Amino acid sequence: MSIFEYNGSALVAMVGKNCFAIASDRRLGVQLQTIATDFQRISKIHDKLFIGLSGLATDAQTLYQRLVFRHKLYQLREERDMKPETFASLVSALLYEKRFGPYFCQPVIAGLGDEDKPFICTMDAIGAKELAKDFVVAGTASESLYGACESMFKLDMEPEELFETISQALLSSVDRDCLSGWGGHVYLV
Repeated sequence: MSIFEYNGSALVAMVGKNCFAIASDRRLGVQLQTIATDFQRISKIHDKLFIGLSGLATDAQTLYQRLVFRHKLYQLREERDMKPETFASLVSALLYEKRFGPYFCQPVIAGLGDEDKPFICTMDAIGAKELAKDFVVAGTASESLYGACESMFKLDMEPEELFETISQALLSSVDRDCLSGWGGHVYLV
């Protein structure tokens, strides 16, 4: 079993018409044993930017603390919030500088940029970005999430339809993965 699968996770982000949604499961486990059913994988950086961290839970919490610290320094220096593209580059650089002893995390970043243009991306453990115009997935349920999202996704969905689509994709996918589940958290911006 890979260290990325130790705690289990399911993360997905989708874009709609001037909006985005990011969702995750709620299970925290140690291999097949469930430890908690209310674990938060998605964190708010600011009002228009969210990050989800799948992988090893302890590394995810450490990485999140370092990212909040870096974002606060940026706010003090620039007197504004980070754009999603800038934040993705920050996360990528932070992961790459630890490439010889990496954080065992796969980040999913979702945000609204200039003129409310949605931005989503995911990365591997050493910060290689994967940008997308429709949806990105991460975690142990990623294979089933790809299938569900491919079949359910449509371009330019309104917020209500986007919420329903991402919720159904997440719930149908975690049913096919024993390392994730127990419902989900969905954030729609």
